Amino acid sequence: MAIRLGDIAPDFTADTTHGTIHFHEWLGTSWGVLFSHPKDFTPVCTTELGYVAKIKPEFDRRNVKVIGLSVDSVESHHRWEGDIGETQGTPVNFPMIGDPDRVVANLYDMIHPNANDTLTVRSVFVIGPDKKVKLTITYPASTGRNFDEVLRVIDSLQLTANHKVATPANWTDGGDVIIVPAVSDADAKVMFPQGWTPVKPYLRVVKQPNR
Repeated sequence: MAIRLGDIAPDFTADTTHGTIHFHEWLGTSWGVLFSHPKDFTPVCTTELGYVAKIKPEFDRRNVKVIGLSVDSVESHHRWEGDIGETQGTPVNFPMIGDPDRVVANLYDMIHPNANDTLTVRSVFVIGPDKKVKLTITYPASTGRNFDEVLRVIDSLQLTANHKVATPANWTDGGDVIIVPAVSDADAKVMFPQGWTPVKPYLRVVKQPNR
């Protein structure tokens, strides 16, 4: 079953490189990023996991826990971590789920038979503290993910969860944002006393409110 935005992220218990976890309990009150890779000891995945390890402090700063998955075993993950640390310059510093029986992969619809009927695609799920899915991205096995983009989207999600704004194309943290159409001009005057730029009645540009 496909996971859609707003769905409760399926809970599960699984063995990981950091021990057994109960997913919702492990998330606690944090945001989460669950991402799958097709197979251990593969070149693109090696670069991805190494990069996530390098930028993990950025996830930590945003109160985001990251966890990886493939259909290989935890023992295989542990062996592979040595290669990742050696080739990418940063040891893996987050858990990886061993899913040889594809329990979690099937829960999250990570196996797409028309692409590959045995291995997971490059799925990304961003999950909020309410355990609801806020973002899904799926890449083909041949294309490495842009985790800077994942951080950018998390910045947007966290901002828009607390303020009645949306973020425009190519927005990055600190840039101007848009007042959502559901907010009337009268209410906007209270919420945004500094004012805004009215490009169109439905397009009101305002400084980022948490800055």
